[in-house]
Amino acid sequence: MSMERTLPTELTVQVDHLVDAPEQDGVYQDSAECAALLLVGAALLLSPPTPRPKKPAKS
Repeated sequence: MSMERTLPTELTVQVDHLVDAPEQDGVYQDSAECAALLLVGAALLLSPPTPRPKKPAKS
């Protein structure tokens, strides 16, 4: 005894639309742009911290 399931056509159309949705704006497509952003981010993380002001000597 096999049981076949059928989905309503409206639901299948919605699922197909979600699966085939275009990519959103703001997503970086250019690999050179991604590489540049990665290098800038790494340089900021690896840069030395800013110097702190020296405390006056206690007498």
